[in-house]
This record gives sequence, C-alpha cells and structure tokens, in this order.
Amino acid sequence: MADVGGIAGDRLRSFIERIERLEEEKKALSDDLREVYSEAKGSGFDVKIMRQIVRLRKMADNDRSEMEEILDVYKRVLDM
Repeated sequence: MADVGGIAGDRLRSFIERIERLEEEKKALSDDLREVYSEAKGSGFDVKIMRQIVRLRKMADNDRSEMEEILDVYKRVLDM
C-alpha cells in the first residue's frame, strides 16, 4: 500500500491488525477470568475478597505494608 498523506499504509494496517488480535485475546482472557471467579463463587468463596487479594498481591511488599498501616490508622480514628 502506498503512502497516503505521509502515512505508510502497510505499516498502519499492521498496527491495526495487531491491536485487533490483542483485543480478541483480551476478551478471551476476560471471559476466562469471569469463569474462574464464577467457579470460585460456586465453591463458596467470596469473589469480592478474592479480587482484593489479587490486587494486594500485585502490589510491592513495602507499598502494601504502607497502605495497610494507613488503613489501620484511619480505622482507629473512625473507631472501627
């Protein structure tokens, strides 16, 4: 494909097709995650808490510790 308006058509098409493939993969992964959470819920696990655990496990140890300390302080201030 020729350049149109200074844009390399083949290069643009390549990027668009890669993005489309990745979007399809992302949807498939999202569906798989939904299925796993549904299975966990069916086994009696609390999905909301599981999502929080996954989020916490992604955090660096020092960031997680700092967040938990601040949370504890806030809870004490609010008599929780």
